Amino acid sequence: MLADALDDRGFAQREIAARLGVSQAAVSQYLNEDRADELATHPRMQEVVERLADGFADDTLDDYEALAELLALVREFEDRGPICEIHEREMPALEGMGCDLCVRGRDRAVQAERDVLENVRRAVRRFANAPNAVDYVPNVGTNVAMALPNADDETDVAAVPGRLHAMRGDVNVPANPEFGASRHVATVLLAATVVDPAVRGAVNLATAADLLAAARDRGFDPVEFDAGYENRAERLRSLFADRDAPRVVYHEGDFGIEPITYVLGETAVDAVDVALDLVERTG
Repeated sequence: MLADALDDRGFAQREIAARLGVSQAAVSQYLNEDRADELATHPRMQEVVERLADGFADDTLDDYEALAELLALVREFEDRGPICEIHEREMPALEGMGCDLCVRGRDRAVQAERDVLENVRRAVRRFANAPNAVDYVPNVGTNVAMALPNADDETDVAAVPGRLHAMRGDVNVPANPEFGASRHVATVLLAATVVDPAVRGAVNLATAADLLAAARDRGFDPVEFDAGYENRAERLRSLFADRDAPRVVYHEGDFGIEPITYVLGETAVDAVDVALDLVERTG
């Protein structure tokens, strides 16, 4: 169905094959198949396929986000959805039993990890596509991070391996987020979440006077801390313990340490939205 939808939008077969991760011969076969079964004609299925095709066509959706949409659709169809209806029809003895043969429940820990990774991916895409965001990417790079509930250490924080970097006027995203991929952003975030468990997202930017002024205009009170790495986690926890976890913290750098500002939020998306609002206010 997705091959058909992309074909309708002018994608060449080789482009469809590359996008779907199959051979061009498979795409040719897909395009010549008749899909008139009840799942293919289900309005929810058609809605998702059209949304994915539109996202691929205008480059607002990446492969991981598409997979997440499809997995959500499968779960929806399995949980009292059309797959259950087909199952009951093929096995009449199941009718009316409200069976759970296909639905075993979710592993909450695994689901929490998926939710965090998906949130970081969305936040990274927003940041990378935002006008002028590249102007505040520090030389050491920007990272977008989010912690699991009750995070203990860096392995409980998802971020982008290699960080985001400015490249030819754009923000380059080198990889999809992973847990344990951040050190410095995770250190600040973990110190904040100890004080306020609702704070689980963060993004770092280059420290600049206009950015800090924009934060004050927004109603935030940027909190400065010493740039040194020694005992940074302990110093930050002590600093935050005397107040509610701030939304904006920064340092002015030191020998060999670039000045960095950290914007915190309830999620990675929330932190990036605030950061982008500050960037927009500087203009």
